[in-house]
Amino acid sequence: MLAIGLALSAAVAWGVGDFFGGLTARRLNVLAVVALSQLAGLAGIAAWTAAAGEGPPSGRSLLAAAGAGVAGAAGLAALYRGMAIGAIGIVAPLSAVSPVIPLAVDAARGDRPGGLQLAGVALALAGVVLASREAGSAGRRSAAGVGLALLAALSFGLYYVGIGEASQGGVAWAVLVARLASTTFAFGAAAATGAALGAGRRFLPVLAFVGLADVGANILFAEATTRGFVGVVSVVASLYPVITVALAAVVLRERLTVSQRGGAAIALAGATLISGG
Repeated sequence: MLAIGLALSAAVAWGVGDFFGGLTARRLNVLAVVALSQLAGLAGIAAWTAAAGEGPPSGRSLLAAAGAGVAGAAGLAALYRGMAIGAIGIVAPLSAVSPVIPLAVDAARGDRPGGLQLAGVALALAGVVLASREAGSAGRRSAAGVGLALLAALSFGLYYVGIGEASQGGVAWAVLVARLASTTFAFGAAAATGAALGAGRRFLPVLAFVGLADVGANILFAEATTRGFVGVVSVVASLYPVITVALAAVVLRERLTVSQRGGAAIALAGATLISGG
């Protein structure tokens, strides 16, 4: 029961953090949102790692963690930008089809997917098709933010693969190095593109909250995997878009078509089956 509680707490933290991250990206440059929130999260995980007292892992684990951090930062940038220009109720669920990537990696390593996982892939793909279409003056067209949502799903999938490998050498260090890499990547991308990092004093509290919520969710999820079956806690944690979509409906009064709502729900169900299988 403790593992389920931790995973559910991670889902809530991820869902709330993603909502406010996407909402803030409607007012600020998305790279500023990612960079500053990641910096806040880095401070939090550094304190947790120091308290944990673990020694540093091997070089291979550090490399995997760094790669995971870069993928995670790219995924957050795509997710936040997608939610800034499109419907959160579509973008957030589509980003949750990320378990397809670890499934493909496992298959490439010789671990054949089960029937539930294959059914999940089929559901996820069907959900993407349904949710990604909307009516326009020229007929049916792709909904805004769908491409970014799928890019976020790809990046998050690569993050899961990398952090899973890195965590074998210690959870605290894996999350710390990943967050250090993601922060460096975000600031580097901002510098390379000339993105303004000024946020204004009134945005700093919400950016700090987004970063701490994200890194807190990572810690909660990592702890959950040490106290229960990974498949079970992954299913619970993958429910994070439910929180994001609920907040969008309540706070923003966001409205979707019947097919878009159905597609988002089907995509999320497919992601759950992939993780659970």
